[in-house]
Amino acid sequence: MATAIENIQHAAERQALSVMLDGLIGHLNKAEDRTATYMKIVDIAGQFYGKGVKPETLEAAKAYFSNPENRWVKMLNHVLDDADPHYLKTMMLNMGYEAMFRGTKTIRATREKYDCNIPWLILFDPTSACNMHCVGCWSGTYGHKNNLSFEDMDKIVTQGKELGTHLYLMTGGEPMVRKADVLKLCEKHSDCFFAAFTNSTLIDEELCQKVQKLGNLTFMLSIEGTPETNDARRGNGHYAAVIKAMDLLKKYGIIFGTSICYTRDNIEAVTSEEFLRFIAEKGARFGFYFHLMPVGNNAVPELMPTVEQRKMIIEKIRWVRSDKCDIEFYPMDFQNDGEFVGGCIAGGRNYFHINSRGDAEPCVFIHFSNTNIHDNSILEMLQSPLFKLYHEGQPFNRNHLRPCPMLENPDLLRYMVKKSGAHGTNEESEETVDHLCAKCDNYAAEWAPVADEIWASEKHSVPPYENYTKEKREHPELAAFETLAEEEENTVNA
Repeated sequence: MATAIENIQHAAERQALSVMLDGLIGHLNKAEDRTATYMKIVDIAGQFYGKGVKPETLEAAKAYFSNPENRWVKMLNHVLDDADPHYLKTMMLNMGYEAMFRGTKTIRATREKYDCNIPWLILFDPTSACNMHCVGCWSGTYGHKNNLSFEDMDKIVTQGKELGTHLYLMTGGEPMVRKADVLKLCEKHSDCFFAAFTNSTLIDEELCQKVQKLGNLTFMLSIEGTPETNDARRGNGHYAAVIKAMDLLKKYGIIFGTSICYTRDNIEAVTSEEFLRFIAEKGARFGFYFHLMPVGNNAVPELMPTVEQRKMIIEKIRWVRSDKCDIEFYPMDFQNDGEFVGGCIAGGRNYFHINSRGDAEPCVFIHFSNTNIHDNSILEMLQSPLFKLYHEGQPFNRNHLRPCPMLENPDLLRYMVKKSGAHGTNEESEETVDHLCAKCDNYAAEWAPVADEIWASEKHSVPPYENYTKEKREHPELAAFETLAEEEENTVNA
């Protein structure tokens, strides 16, 4: 926990940066001043990060921002044109300064101190309630029975900040069912940044006015291609509700993104150039792509993308991010971008999930736990048996196109759940780890040779910082849990 002197220093540093940002944003609002202002921001970032950033990195950033015709500079300029100044400033303070600068330094120190994963962000469910019932989604079947109290959510954020975590994502259920408590939480923790994965149906004028004033909440809107492909899974009228929400968020200068679950039925629609241009024009500037996971007893494994479709989405998303594309939208694909984050980010390595009953799960898709917010602190959760096995096992595969211990390495999830004694936490109906992983076995076997071929054909860089265990850093040739899992299986068979 920070000392009184450290708190005073922190407050003074934040206030100084706040005043500085007022001047910088004033210049950024003038198109003719932007290039010079970008250079100043790079210099300021260099001063804050000190030895934590290489001089050549700063020079590369300056070269990047000095070209107003660069596609990402153009996109940034459009964000500046559209964003509310107060909202933009708060976002820069809380994401840039609190999370990326101060938070990252604190997180690295606490990881070393406690010898466990400490996350950059925490995902939690304010409620299990949802006003929709999308095909293939477990959340809509949970009902209205479970909620985190405001005190629970406040505990999560308060204790998370002590470890260095300043980013908090919310899902559910539909998190905006609890909009009053969500807004109260954002107001109390004004030094954090929050984001809600939402179906958009509860975003209205009044909510946008409050979010604009707070400045530290954004939304990832669920949308899946055309009106036909979207409403076929999410219900009639949903597409129109998303478009209405986009228009409102853009009107109030709130920066927002999209959340897209790709399935066998919609993958072409949600990656088409027409769709991507459309959501960019509507104001969405970033988007998360999620591979459909066969989670729950009522899952629809038949909706999982084919191997050919997964190859296609890798190529398509990387094309969208390349200089060959001019669409002002930045997509991220958690299942296929493992190279850039060092593989699986769950289990607290970069994030973990707390459901609406308070169970700490290593991932939003891994419904197993042996610790709960009502009984344990955030740190105790991260030191629980299942989370420690994640810490020891990551990365689960040196081919980061096969990062997940469930989807691509199901034997490893079986091993960790059984070894830790974790219990099922699926709120609809409890699912055994063998039942879950059996739905992934064939997929993993089919994808492995294709992923290995793609991986071998590409050049890969090693990130400058990888928060693996000491043993993994010193012996990167070690496979994750393959030997342990094989030994365990042999023991069971014997």
